[in-house]
Amino acid sequence: MQEEVDLVLDVCKEKMGAAVEHLDKELAHIRAGKASPAMLDGVLVEYYGSQTPLNQVSNVSTPDARTIAVQPWEKSLIPEIEKAIINANLGLNPDNNGEIIRINVPVLTEERRKSLVKQVHNEGEQAKISIRGARKEANDELKKLQKDGLSEDMEKDAEDQVQKLTDDFGKKVDTLVDAKEKDILTI
Repeated sequence: MQEEVDLVLDVCKEKMGAAVEHLDKELAHIRAGKASPAMLDGVLVEYYGSQTPLNQVSNVSTPDARTIAVQPWEKSLIPEIEKAIINANLGLNPDNNGEIIRINVPVLTEERRKSLVKQVHNEGEQAKISIRGARKEANDELKKLQKDGLSEDMEKDAEDQVQKLTDDFGKKVDTLVDAKEKDILTI
């Protein structure tokens, strides 16, 4: 029975870890005023008939804190890349000189900062919902194991461990959200 309990706890921990990892990736896409290549991670470019991530058809870098430079591997892709960046609705305006695309990242307005902080908190809440969902699944599995012969004490101990995991991963979410909020509000 202990093996089944350990398996339930491992699966729970894995799901909660995935929720935190997903949050971390989502927060990287939310810009905090500084230019970052991660801001363009979701941009897909039409490349020989298929949608390809921008970083697979070009070199994306940040020469300074306010600029993103996109150097396509093929010059013929410049119009496609510009179109993809505009269509991604990131609020960025690409500018090209025929060889490289430069994107000036505008300073965030107070209103935009507040809206981004709200977005960050929403992402954090989604992560916590996923974590609570993993807790519920684990507790349901433990109840099934109890019906199949797991002792009540072992089931209670395992539930306590699941709650501890939930609390730990909840704190990680709060830490990520707080750090991103501070980053956004720093001018």
